[in-house]
Amino acid sequence: MQYQPHDYQTRATQLVIDKPKIGLFLDMGLGKTVITMTAIQELMYDRFEISRVLVIAPKRVAEDTWTRERAKWDHLKDLRISKVLGNEQQRIRALRAEADIYVIGRDNVIWLINYYQGLRKGWPFDMIVIDELSSFKNPQAKRFRALKKAMPSVSRVVGLTGTPSPNGLMDLWAEVYLLDQGERLGLTLGSYRERYFRPGARNGYVVYKWEPFRNAQKEIEDKISDICISMSAADYLKLPKRIDNVIPVQLSPDEMEAYKRMERDQLLQIEDDDIAALNAAAVMTKLLQIANGSVYTNEGKVVKIHEAKLEALAEIVDTTDSPVLVFYSYKHDLAAIQGKIKGARILENEKDISDWNAGKVQVLLAHPASVGYGLNLQEGGHVIVWYGLTWSLELYQQANARLYRQGQEKPVIIHHLIAEGTADEEVMAALQNKDTSQAALLAALKERRAK
Repeated sequence: MQYQPHDYQTRATQLVIDKPKIGLFLDMGLGKTVITMTAIQELMYDRFEISRVLVIAPKRVAEDTWTRERAKWDHLKDLRISKVLGNEQQRIRALRAEADIYVIGRDNVIWLINYYQGLRKGWPFDMIVIDELSSFKNPQAKRFRALKKAMPSVSRVVGLTGTPSPNGLMDLWAEVYLLDQGERLGLTLGSYRERYFRPGARNGYVVYKWEPFRNAQKEIEDKISDICISMSAADYLKLPKRIDNVIPVQLSPDEMEAYKRMERDQLLQIEDDDIAALNAAAVMTKLLQIANGSVYTNEGKVVKIHEAKLEALAEIVDTTDSPVLVFYSYKHDLAAIQGKIKGARILENEKDISDWNAGKVQVLLAHPASVGYGLNLQEGGHVIVWYGLTWSLELYQQANARLYRQGQEKPVIIHHLIAEGTADEEVMAALQNKDTSQAALLAALKERRAK
């Protein structure tokens, strides 16, 4: 297929060419892969500035997206891609193959760094592309610390993500560090924290939450605006309308009493079954389980509390002409939905994806962590139901983007089943608040079209 880039794609490609270190905060569906590969093509074969590119990506993206995009566009057909996947011997053979771009799953980053350190032949890549930069937001993670070692050895770095700060501004330090080795936000997380944040929630000397100073966001935006560019799909693509809908679900007085006992006592006894939570995190997990309809006992047995969400889901399915994509949280949610909605199908493999996009699946069940990246489901339907919510803004946004993306032709309706008076309401509020913060950051870094 002949590539006829949109103006924003041409601009983004030029930014990658012009800036040795750049973070492209692009909404899902804007074509970040073809943008980046087009820049690689020019840098490698027209300008001769690079010779070997390493792409680090989530597993599904590494397996499929980069090779599929290369095959799709005529101008990229000469780029050679080696997928560094499989067992160790398969990965080593892929690294030794003659190629231009080497794509590896992010879970093998530590192995890769150790492999080249063991060879003592130096780092062979002069450009690194981190596809989904936000997956390196934790500076304590081993893969961040491993990759950090390689960054001084490369002349070019591209960080790609649509969700740069899913949990707030604290996420940015590690991501930006991989771009500039601490030049803009400081050499350590501690110095970044000290400069821009104050302690929030704490227990003695242990701080659980850091709050940004009044002008912190503006100062951080100013610091990184020369290497971090945001582009929003709403600004460049004609997307259909998105409708976010909260469907309140009411528990009976007895069911709410069970919920309150767990919340108050961290212990719930139902007949002969004990359900206990030892800490605040465990209590929250149990409360969310109860809000969804069932809860695990200490022995792993499933105890049913209510069917309020099941009934609400069944009503949506019965009254909706379009196929429905349902996101669930726990295995007992999955089992309950399958028992209630006959013919509901679990998203497990490529056939499930193709059947959904072909209109052969009426209800598709998926865990949000399994559909985060590199999955196009927009051809199969336009209705999403969140049976159980996730605390992760990144997972939430990525999951919604499976349907609300380029190529979707119908208004996308996103239903949220929220059990009234439960932790569901807290999760919904948290997602909205985090989105507000991230939206402000992205707006400040937005690449605006020349008027």
